[in-house]
Amino acid sequence: MTTYIIRRLLLVPVILFGVTILIFGMLQFLDPVERVSMYIRDTPKSDAQIEALITKYGLDKPIYVQYWKWLVGDVDPITNVRSGGILFGDFGYSRTNSQPVADLIKNRFPNTLDLTLWAIGPVIFVGIWLGIQAAVRHNKPFDQMARIFSIIGTSLPTFVFGLLVLMLFYANLGWFPPGRVSDEFSKIISSAEFTNYTKLLSIDSLLNGRFDIFLDVMKHMVLPILTLSYISWATFLRVTRSSMLETLRMEYVTTARAKGLSERDVIHKHARPNAMLPVTTLAGFSIVGLLGGVVITETVFNYPGIGATAARSAAQLDVITVLGFTLFTGLILVVSNVIVDVLYAFIDPRVRLS
Repeated sequence: MTTYIIRRLLLVPVILFGVTILIFGMLQFLDPVERVSMYIRDTPKSDAQIEALITKYGLDKPIYVQYWKWLVGDVDPITNVRSGGILFGDFGYSRTNSQPVADLIKNRFPNTLDLTLWAIGPVIFVGIWLGIQAAVRHNKPFDQMARIFSIIGTSLPTFVFGLLVLMLFYANLGWFPPGRVSDEFSKIISSAEFTNYTKLLSIDSLLNGRFDIFLDVMKHMVLPILTLSYISWATFLRVTRSSMLETLRMEYVTTARAKGLSERDVIHKHARPNAMLPVTTLAGFSIVGLLGGVVITETVFNYPGIGATAARSAAQLDVITVLGFTLFTGLILVVSNVIVDVLYAFIDPRVRLS
């Protein structure tokens, strides 16, 4: 097991190197004038000033020199101030949001992470439970209803379902508003009396003893979580049901039943663990999708996460910001894949032998 985990971890730098090559290759589609905006806030109007900056930041140098400077940046010999360098957290400057991309990620990612933490349970576990119950009740009314539910869920676009629940529960009933938090609490959150321990608003509100803010934050997250859950339930239901049905037909399950084990033990101790292998991969990618910012859901509900921010930047052709978010999401994807691989080795001992 240890050897397998070490082998997977050693691949992380190699994969991240490939990600940086890909992102840097995308940067080459921009002309040097546009790439200068990674290092400065306002592009000068004078051609001479632009050329001087292109020379200063080496954008007229060979491609491998530019790549190295993009990775590590450049240190001014006089002021000893480093400019650029993604390895040092400098992803460029976001003109759309008037701040460095790294600061923008720091401000927006906690909101996405907060939503992810509360959405994981409903998204994954309810979907798996539905799939198991549909497989156990194969061709019975519950299974038929579950299949109809799955077909509708996979066919219905996310933004359509999001707009439907927004119109019903906010516009008509006024129960669950969009956004992150109500205006009456936003001033308290930004004041000195509210301490941001984790920058996760739901958790910080509890740590500050402000249960009224916690309830308000959760009220704002109900509709995004419902939208994410419904769409994901359809996928989890189909994958879990298919895997569970295949497992229930295996000989060792038949043997377990022949030994007189209860149906509950057959399902939960013998069939379910083996049926979870493909579901583990799906769960891993679902979490990656949530952490990477669910663009459509965050945009529909005006939720200030990294997905909605990236979409807004893309709409305004803020390429530097979009590439910064892409690099950050790629990092999340690589790390998550390693975690999923390790979990696979724990679930199925045969994996680490391959």
